Amino acid sequence: MNGAQDLGGAHGFGPVVPEPNEPVFHAEWEKRVLALALAMGFTGTWNLDGSRAARESLPPAQYLSSSYYEIWLEALEEQILANGLATPDEVATGIASQPPVEVARVLTADILEPRFRAGFPSDRTPMAPARFTPGDEVIAKVMHPVGHTRLPRYVRGKRGRVEAVHGAHVFPDTNAYKQGENPAWLYTVAFEAADLWGPQADPGGRVTIAAFEPYLDPA
Repeated sequence: MNGAQDLGGAHGFGPVVPEPNEPVFHAEWEKRVLALALAMGFTGTWNLDGSRAARESLPPAQYLSSSYYEIWLEALEEQILANGLATPDEVATGIASQPPVEVARVLTADILEPRFRAGFPSDRTPMAPARFTPGDEVIAKVMHPVGHTRLPRYVRGKRGRVEAVHGAHVFPDTNAYKQGENPAWLYTVAFEAADLWGPQADPGGRVTIAAFEPYLDPA
């Protein structure tokens, strides 16, 4: 979606300045937010793409004024409310006022490490042959969906070149809303910086993105 998270090429946000020796967490509460998000995602009430869509759906002013884990927490609260797992009063007070809603799975300490070490792979059996091969020139589609997408705005309508083919993977645009995994081929596509940003771009600069096949047309 065209949300506040899609900032590539936007002005006024300043340079990206990495924090020297940045810790994994800046505060104890951030650890708890991550644990809550993983535990709730494991229930199967929503999926990884649904979590991303929830974060992207936050109002732009809220998104841009929140820290990384504040965004995670605010989106998680919205998901919990939307799925009837808690009431607004329970979320606000942290006190349960009704019996817990049954969920499909519960993450327990004994299965935590082996389950997450195994990962959650998204590769799937292809439904059709790949449309593109390395070296093919493609054009990213001009699209402005109101729902989830992984295609950055700054490449839409631009010409790129396929550099690698990564097999078929769960298509996030539909999976986020439980409309099917619809496996789609995934490519690395390279764009010349000048084609994206114009003559003021870094000379010789290139940008690569991971692009699903439905995002691309032959050039």
